[in-house]
Amino acid sequence: MKLTGAQVLIECLKEQKVDLIFGYPGGAVLPIYDVLYNTKEITHILTAHEQGATHAADGYARSTGKPGVVLVTSGPGATNTITGIATAYMDSVPLVVFTGQVAASLLGRDSFQEVDMAGITMPITKHNYIVKDPARLPHIIREAFDIATSGRPGPVVVDIPKDIQTALIEFKPDDGQPMEWKTRGKWYEEADNNPENMEKALELIDECQHPVIYAGGGINISGTHKELLEFAEKIKAPVCVSLMGMGAFPGDHPYFLGMVGMHGTRYANYAVSNSDCLIAIGARFSDRVISKVENFAPDARIIHIDIDPAEISKNVTAHIAVCGDVKEILTELTGKVHEKAENGWNKQVQEWKKTHPLKYRGQGALSPQYVIKKLYELTEGKAVITTEVGQNQMWAAQFYKYTEPRTFLTSGGLGAMGYGLGASIGAAMGRPDRRVVNIAGDGSFKMNSTELATVSKYRVPIIQLVLNNHTLGMVRQWQDLFFQGRFSQSTLGPDVDFLKLADAYGIKGLRISSNQEVEEVLKQALSLNEPVVVECDISPDEKVYPMVAPGAAIDDLID
Repeated sequence: MKLTGAQVLIECLKEQKVDLIFGYPGGAVLPIYDVLYNTKEITHILTAHEQGATHAADGYARSTGKPGVVLVTSGPGATNTITGIATAYMDSVPLVVFTGQVAASLLGRDSFQEVDMAGITMPITKHNYIVKDPARLPHIIREAFDIATSGRPGPVVVDIPKDIQTALIEFKPDDGQPMEWKTRGKWYEEADNNPENMEKALELIDECQHPVIYAGGGINISGTHKELLEFAEKIKAPVCVSLMGMGAFPGDHPYFLGMVGMHGTRYANYAVSNSDCLIAIGARFSDRVISKVENFAPDARIIHIDIDPAEISKNVTAHIAVCGDVKEILTELTGKVHEKAENGWNKQVQEWKKTHPLKYRGQGALSPQYVIKKLYELTEGKAVITTEVGQNQMWAAQFYKYTEPRTFLTSGGLGAMGYGLGASIGAAMGRPDRRVVNIAGDGSFKMNSTELATVSKYRVPIIQLVLNNHTLGMVRQWQDLFFQGRFSQSTLGPDVDFLKLADAYGIKGLRISSNQEVEEVLKQALSLNEPVVVECDISPDEKVYPMVAPGAAIDDLID
């Protein structure tokens, strides 16, 4: 049968079982939006800004494991998605972003609202397309979803000229044939991988006395949390995580050490620094984890397990590399490795945990750490937490115990301020069974606070916590510690009454001014099945500790 390109797009979305997309209309996508008008199977969420749409799709994808879908117009509509696409690329999130484009005959003529989205997004996508042949549109859409979700996930952009959307196309339903792209170039399963490496890894794990597992976001992405737990318990290894690895291992488990690196726990950093075997699984050894490379895990033999061969030995040299699907590899390792007994190493790690706990002020002004700790207690660790970027992000990683995967959503690699509110919208729509809380600083919240319009329009029952210190908290912390207190352009103002802002959008607002008010206000917010903004008035001098200074070894911490 013959359909217009716009109709083909919608039919292909149905084939991919897409039931929710986030977007913003404009002239270059009106044919698609006209088809959506009578499409009952797909719900379209109109956000306040295209960046918010991309972050919302990202939050939906991270919380559900399904690809997030975005639809925007050409020109500024398309370029407004760039931060969200880059965020998804850095954190390996499956997104498919459809952008409108001027008619193919007008390409390259500086036409109204024409931008080269393929060129702009090439460095920040897993793949991208500009559709020039109408007949290829169905195949491109199917391939885009397959690429976005296969192997190491990532964002794909499909740029569709307006005349392609109105062209008549011979449409045939998907016949389930393998995608051609997997036969082009080298795919991860073909990566050079010494078959003896698995045996070498098993031998090293059996022989080591001070093992530590370093788990990254790959555990959450691949759904390997149960396998990780079984593996850690069998070899009696303490487990630390990257920021993206939060939720990969139960935060209340005795072997859990918390986050490692710049704002990691002392005991996680001590354990890594004193290990004789560091088993990195689905982690990329970011600079925020390793800091001073030559002093990172100096006595450890490193086993690096990852799906992406490009990550192996990129930042830290691996002694043994095992490349492939981490779920399959970990299952095989667990089945073959010898069970260990707890030894003096386990006692030493537990002693570090007792001696160097995370600390915060319990008296005086409102403590942001206490707010997050109490939120964890009241939600019993069952909420989905999204964050902005900065101090709020680190406190959320330190003081909320994540016991399940896909419950901590944050812009890890890119560190995009303004991410959390949009992400919380997508997470709440993807996981209506869970309470969703966005933890923000006032600086980050202001970046995309217009998405409160989306929250209000669809009555998304999120809780927006604003840790308001009237400053760019992490910037101020660095200026205080490393720039002799010269607070250049980090003090915000004029002050915004966030409760009035919430009221302007028809959203309930609550305020917390002291530790004594925390429990009562949070209980009230959690009892409401509606959106709530909770402003927490904290001191601008609050800092995130412990901290590894730039260039220092990770066991040399400030607190």
